[in-house]
Amino acid sequence: MREPGSLPFPDRPAGTDSLPGIDHIVILMKENHSYDNYFGMLDRGDGFTLGPDRKPLNSNPDGHGNQVLAHHLSVPFNPSFSVGQTWNDSHKQWNNGAMDGFVTTTNSTDPMGYFDGTDLPWYYGFARAYGLGDRFFSSVLAQTFPNRRFLQAATAAGLVSTSVPNPFTRPPATGLIWDLLDAHNIGWANYFVEVPEIGLWPRNILKYHDHLHDIGDFYDDCRDGKLPPVTLLTTEVLLASEGEFQDDQIGEAFTASLFDAASAGPQWQSMLFVIIWDEGGGFYDHVPPPAAVTPDDIPPDIHVPPDEPGGYDRYGFRVPCLIASPFAKPGHVSSVVYDHTSILATIEHKWNLPALTRRDAAANPLTDFLDLGAPPHFKTPAKLPRPSIWPFTGLR
Repeated sequence: MREPGSLPFPDRPAGTDSLPGIDHIVILMKENHSYDNYFGMLDRGDGFTLGPDRKPLNSNPDGHGNQVLAHHLSVPFNPSFSVGQTWNDSHKQWNNGAMDGFVTTTNSTDPMGYFDGTDLPWYYGFARAYGLGDRFFSSVLAQTFPNRRFLQAATAAGLVSTSVPNPFTRPPATGLIWDLLDAHNIGWANYFVEVPEIGLWPRNILKYHDHLHDIGDFYDDCRDGKLPPVTLLTTEVLLASEGEFQDDQIGEAFTASLFDAASAGPQWQSMLFVIIWDEGGGFYDHVPPPAAVTPDDIPPDIHVPPDEPGGYDRYGFRVPCLIASPFAKPGHVSSVVYDHTSILATIEHKWNLPALTRRDAAANPLTDFLDLGAPPHFKTPAKLPRPSIWPFTGLR
């Protein structure tokens, strides 16, 4: 097992380009949907088990022992939607791998709901044309902020909930992916609508001020070919994040507008565009998350009881993962096990950078989605169905 600080390719100097053909990595993390909730009805990948009527047979018991079947949701759905993704709820939903606590944690049938291609045509078209991961797990059985910390630091550093960060909280001693990029003079940017992603450690807003840009600049930089080697996109929170109380079709349209801008620009020819969701949002998924490598020696900030026992030694629930590139394998479903630190592993693989923690050291990079030994399959971007809400110009 590799240790923190070790290089993906120990025989090469740190900073060596080890993934020729990919020069620009764009990362978009959306909010709170499980794989089954979005892609359980897709005609590929490991989704629902369907009956003769093409409806899901997957179910969860309610508090009275009655089975609640997975069912189609309407969009946009009621703002009183009832799902739970706290540390305790997530561990009860997992239930040691039984995956049978989604209904009882909220006493609601809502977690068994799903969307399909009639609701999210652009996402379904993307998944059929480019790459889809059906074993991409969130990094921890917990809420948004801990999982988003894993995306930057390969650890949650004790955090288990979506709580307002203490302004004096320092990043973990092992640092963030941004520190590695800066140390090796590799450019990066966080384009954002309201609050930058790096604000999970508030001091970083000052430290990395020169790397922060309004989301409108992203569209301009795509057009002008000025994206840095690594781009992180932070979506709008109240309208387009796709959180459980948002309109997912607005969120899909926002995503499509970002991807269209990137794929229409001159840097598309060497781009890897990654779309993931931070955690399952309390929505049902049928695949039990496997054990994971403990990132470091920082335990989760829990007290048992009242908290459910657990650690950072298990992945969270599956989340959607969509991958596009000129070199993407057309219509490929990757069943390699990934989590959010796989994105860090991909960046580290590209530039032979040292691992931050044991988690990203052990993570699989996203190379299974790519065919770099052949001419690009998507020199011209695939033609995708338009989102239900289009054109979308509200956040430019």
